[in-house]
Amino acid sequence: MIRQDFIALYVHWPYCSRICPYCDFNVTRDRGQASQRSLFDSILSDLKSQSALLGPRTLVSLFFGGGTPSLLPPDWTAELIATAKQLFPSTDDIEITLEANPTDAEIARYRAFRDAGINRLSLGVQSLDDEALKFLGRNHSAREAITGIETAQSVFGRVSLDLIYARPEQTTHDWREELTRAAALSIEHISPYQLTIEQTTAFGRAVRRGRWSPPDQDLAEAFYFETQDTLERLNFDAYEVSNHARGINAQAMHNVHIWRGVDYIGVGPGAHGRLTIDGQRHATTALSELKAYTARVADIGVGHESETLTPLEAEEEAAMLGLRMAEGVALSRFKLLDLPVKAAPLIDGGFMELTPTHLRATPKGRVLLDRLLMELLS
Repeated sequence: MIRQDFIALYVHWPYCSRICPYCDFNVTRDRGQASQRSLFDSILSDLKSQSALLGPRTLVSLFFGGGTPSLLPPDWTAELIATAKQLFPSTDDIEITLEANPTDAEIARYRAFRDAGINRLSLGVQSLDDEALKFLGRNHSAREAITGIETAQSVFGRVSLDLIYARPEQTTHDWREELTRAAALSIEHISPYQLTIEQTTAFGRAVRRGRWSPPDQDLAEAFYFETQDTLERLNFDAYEVSNHARGINAQAMHNVHIWRGVDYIGVGPGAHGRLTIDGQRHATTALSELKAYTARVADIGVGHESETLTPLEAEEEAAMLGLRMAEGVALSRFKLLDLPVKAAPLIDGGFMELTPTHLRATPKGRVLLDRLLMELLS
C-alpha cells in the first residue's frame, strides 16, 4: 500500500565542470557564475511554495542530482537539507543521496558533504578503463576512480557506482572483468547503464556522421544478460532493470519510492515531480532554462508547469514505473486497467508472469521492457 503521507524530494543542480558527450540531461557549464546563489535561493523558494500546497507530509528521501550537485558548496547543501526537514518532519532512517564524481577536487569535499547531512554517495565512475573514460569525456582516470571509491567508503556508510556498458569495441568479456573489479571494491550498489545514443548529444552527431556505431540489438542484449549473470554471481540482486544491490538494505530507496508511486517534489531547472493534491495526481515539470526558472519562481512562487493526470493516465504511469522493478506492480493499485487481461499475450510468451497479487516482467521480458510496455499500454 502506498503511503499517501510520504514525500520524497529531488533537487536538480544543473552545473557541470564539463559536458559529457553522451549526456542529454538539463546541464550547463560551470564557469563560476555569480548567478548560482540566485538560482539556489530560487530552489529554496520553490521548495517552500510547493510544501505549502501539500500540507503535512513525512520526508522519506532526498536526492541531489544533476548536473553535478557535488559542485554545490557544502554549506548550501546543509542549508537545503535543514530547510527540507523544517518543512517536512523526516523519518529517522531518511536516505539523503548526492551524485558526485571521483575527481581530486570532489574527493576533498566528501567529508564536508557528510557533515552537511549526506549519508549516501552515488559516484559517476562510468568505467574503470582509462581509454574508455577518455572516450566518454570523463575528467578522471581509473586510478582516481578507485581512490574516490575508497575515500567515499571511508566517509559514507553507503556508496553506489554508475557504470556504462556497450561501448564501441568493448566485448562482453571486457565488461565481465570490469564488473568483477568493481564488485571487488566492496561496493553495495551498482547501476549499470547501456550507452544510449541521444540525437541531440555529441555522440548522436558523431554516430550520424558515421564516425562509430553502437552495438546492434543482438550484441546489446548479450551485454544485458552478461550484466545480469555476472552481478548475480557476485551476490547482487537485480531489484530493478538498471539497479543491482547487495541485499534490500543496499537498495536506492529514493528511486524505489518513486517506482512504487510515492509522491515526490522536483525543484531546480528541468526537475520533474509527481504530487497528489485533493485526490488528483499532478505531473510537474520545472522550466529548464535557468533564467526562466528563477523568473517563474519570483513571479508565482514555483518554477514548474503542472498537468493533472486523468485516473487512467495515472494508472498507466504506475504500470510503467512499477514494472521496472523485480517485484512488479501490485494489482490492487489498478481500478481502470485490467492488467491480467491486457498482459495475457505477454504472459503466454514468457515475457511477464502473474501472481495472485502482482504482475512482473520475467528476465526474458526485462531486456525488452520498453517494447513490452508499449504493447501492454497501447
